[in-house]
Amino acid sequence: MTFAGVRETSGGMGYIILSVMLLVLLGLVMTGAWVAQRRTGNSGWVDAFWTFGTGGAASLGALAPLGSAPLARRGLVAALVLVWAFRLGFYIVRRTRAITHEDARYARFRADWGAAFEQRMFWLLMIQAIVAWVLVIAVMIAAHDPAPMTGVSWGWTLAGLTVFAGSLWGEAVADAQMHAFRANPANRGQVCDRGLWGWSRHPNYFFEASIWLAYPLIGLAGGWAPGLLALIGPLGMVWLLTKISGIPPLEREMLESRPVAYAAYQARVSAFFPRPPRRRA
Repeated sequence: MTFAGVRETSGGMGYIILSVMLLVLLGLVMTGAWVAQRRTGNSGWVDAFWTFGTGGAASLGALAPLGSAPLARRGLVAALVLVWAFRLGFYIVRRTRAITHEDARYARFRADWGAAFEQRMFWLLMIQAIVAWVLVIAVMIAAHDPAPMTGVSWGWTLAGLTVFAGSLWGEAVADAQMHAFRANPANRGQVCDRGLWGWSRHPNYFFEASIWLAYPLIGLAGGWAPGLLALIGPLGMVWLLTKISGIPPLEREMLESRPVAYAAYQARVSAFFPRPPRRRA
């Protein structure tokens, strides 16, 4: 069955079939990521594949002509997720091309897993495909809210757009500040605690998670209760970034490379949620 054929499937079965197809698509994308990192020896490319793949699959899910959701809402949600994917994806591509060493997270995996690295890396990327699929489902739920784009519905939609724009801006500013810090040779071996990085040790992760809050807000337009299910997006990202693949490995790497400076930074600055830094002891 093709994407066009899903349209002719009635009821919830069409959404189920489309969801399975998108999961398969994401699996293929991450298989491509595995091949790319194996050929280049740089696993940093994995993040670019994941970002573009997630954005592409989510936009397809949003635009799918299923149910009675207005085309304007489906188009808006698809545009938002593509803007996110292109902004973050091309930033990752630029960063990966500029550095001469492998991302610290994957470099540690390569060292720890030894000869089993490629096999274990493949299954890790399949898990990442499943994580991406969960985010795609959150986007699809928001896009297929059947409420018309009028009245109160616009209030929820504007709230979602405001959260998205503010979060996208915050993440872009955090990335630019870190890029400028690393580009200055005088900062080598130091810890970036300037700008947004003086309020959160990982402001880019905070804003990345908050971007996904836009979708449940849009999905709640008109009081559509199933829109609450789109909360799996931001909640899943908070869990992933704070407990699994985001903050923990980076913090461990920074403590090993800059133990004194980073420990002092940890004592002053919040790990995730931005807030004024504590006074130095």
